[in-house]
Amino acid sequence: MADRYRPKPAVQRAREGNPSKVAIKEGVIVPREILAEPDWSGVFPRSSDPAIESTNVRCREVASEEWRRIVPILEVAAGIGEVDHTTVKDLCVCVARIDQAERDLSERGLIVTAERGTVKNGAATIAGQYRTQLARYIRELGLSPSARTGIVPPESEGDDSDIWD
Repeated sequence: MADRYRPKPAVQRAREGNPSKVAIKEGVIVPREILAEPDWSGVFPRSSDPAIESTNVRCREVASEEWRRIVPILEVAAGIGEVDHTTVKDLCVCVARIDQAERDLSERGLIVTAERGTVKNGAATIAGQYRTQLARYIRELGLSPSARTGIVPPESEGDDSDIWD
């Protein structure tokens, strides 16, 4: 289903026609840049508690793996720049936190015993909230098949990059 609150990309409006004849804005052009991987120990700090430290080590590994997986794709496909650094970093944190919540659900189950008796594991709620946020990041960065239809690849900077030359 189309998002009626989000404007269509300029290329899509031109392709589908412009019956209102309103001028099509091309949008903001962001200077392309190769993004450096952040220091994940700032987000998942070291701890003297062995349980917390092992969880944070795993989160750092998952976030770093996700960064190395998606940033090269985004640099080519979407032409991301330094202004997108925080968004991509937050996406990686979401993936790491979802992994952390899913591991907790696997270890303790959906129902846990607490002070008030058996209750729903809070990690299930947390995982759902992070998944909702992750879906937004995926849509914004064009990482899903439907979102990729709205992304216009950046123009090549020279004729050297043509694979047929």
